[in-house]
Amino acid sequence: MTTHQSGAIGSLTGRISQPPATLLHDEVLAPQFAYDSRHMLGHYLHLEKALLLESQRLGVLTAAQTRAIASALDRIAATGLVADPAVNLSDLSFAIEVSVARLLDEPVPVWRVDRSRNDFQACAQLSLGRAQTVQTATEILRCTTAVHDLASRHVDDVMPGYTHLQAAQVISPAFYLGALTEHLLDTADRLLAGYDRSDACPLGAGAMAGQLLPWDRARLARLLGYRSAAPHALASVASRGWLLELAGECSTFGVGMSRFLTDLMAWAGGEHGFVELPDELAAISSAMPQKKNYPILERLRGKSTHALSWYVDVATTQRATPFSNTVEVSKEGSAQLVQQMDGLRSMLRLATVVFDNLVFRVDRLRERCEQEYLGAFSLAAELTLNDGLPWREAQVVTGQYVLAAQRDGRPSSDGDPELLRALAASHGYRADHTAEALDSVLRPQDELARRATSGSAAPAETTALLHRQAVRLKDLTEQWDQRREAPERAARHVDRLLGDDGTHDPQNGSDPV
Repeated sequence: MTTHQSGAIGSLTGRISQPPATLLHDEVLAPQFAYDSRHMLGHYLHLEKALLLESQRLGVLTAAQTRAIASALDRIAATGLVADPAVNLSDLSFAIEVSVARLLDEPVPVWRVDRSRNDFQACAQLSLGRAQTVQTATEILRCTTAVHDLASRHVDDVMPGYTHLQAAQVISPAFYLGALTEHLLDTADRLLAGYDRSDACPLGAGAMAGQLLPWDRARLARLLGYRSAAPHALASVASRGWLLELAGECSTFGVGMSRFLTDLMAWAGGEHGFVELPDELAAISSAMPQKKNYPILERLRGKSTHALSWYVDVATTQRATPFSNTVEVSKEGSAQLVQQMDGLRSMLRLATVVFDNLVFRVDRLRERCEQEYLGAFSLAAELTLNDGLPWREAQVVTGQYVLAAQRDGRPSSDGDPELLRALAASHGYRADHTAEALDSVLRPQDELARRATSGSAAPAETTALLHRQAVRLKDLTEQWDQRREAPERAARHVDRLLGDDGTHDPQNGSDPV
């Protein structure tokens, strides 16, 4: 087995005498170091600075030592770090420790006393996950705006609504898109709830049982932009429930999106021709020149599936593991976080472009409504309410009427009151209002307006829904903006405290952020 030269390994550990094997370094440690440096170095340095302030408050560090270490951390932020198995064990936390020590004019033996990587890394990973969630929520809300704007333009237009893949009742594009808007808003809402549930800082939990010095964990939480400290030390370092919940919510969102995208894919096809996209969002067939394909919709549906596998990955790396800090759960279990969230944001950006450019062919939609017998449900209700036919008998008579009309090639817009009256009579019922009944259900626009319940496809109800959704969208946007600003504001506050001219009292732990 090949190992690296020992170098400065003894300065980090007295337990082992050799640095990591070359294979272990190349296959595991170096890729992990690269991932952590790219995605978590900023979080690591924010944590280090918050701990500096708390060390000064505890009297462990002097003000001069605090400023010197903070300056070294800033230099690291500007220059970056290198994985070196012989010097820092190719671990980002150790690399920070070694690099800071080299940059100091005088050693500071008490720096990092009573510290563990367990809570430190758990906190950095959680901060990364929260930052990724904020970015993803932003894209969800942008997509919501595009869908909502499209819906607002089609409140009074009609289209067939489908059950069991068959045209069933008259709805509007706005009504349908309102359902998608609900799905997007619900996802942003649930992500927000999950974000707030994870608003408890693991830092200060130590290796698993707490720390020796009286670290002010509530202050550390505030300095990092968290609402509070996590209440249980072991859970702080052992649990990655926040990651399981995040992956689950993203998976649920993707499953729902795949269903809406399936509809769009069908409606964009030649058999329906309900919607279309501009040429720059289309593609051609290499062999069939008559086709205009929309692979962007296929891409979108394909991208919506990846979060499902991510949830399985997170769940299986946690299942049946000990409830303690383990590399399997903390490192392997979070390995797909950035990739999956990047992929989800890519899907959302593409979806936003689609809905910004999607065109509903309203004439085609109206024609399809007129061709289908979408008022049959209402016609049966009219027979019951106005002519006294029992509901089930009214259903049978209406079904026979539709069958006979279709057999004769009669469109739904061409009603035959005599036929309907004769069919009712054949069942022993007198129907004197068949002309009025047919007239009231023949026009798709009127059929749309017949809906009387809240949440229905009636234009007035759809308009009210879109208004409520606009209010909800504004509120969620403001709330997510607040969540985005909290850690950024905290980081600036920490830098101000570290750059203080000496008037700041380190014994005062309030530090309003």
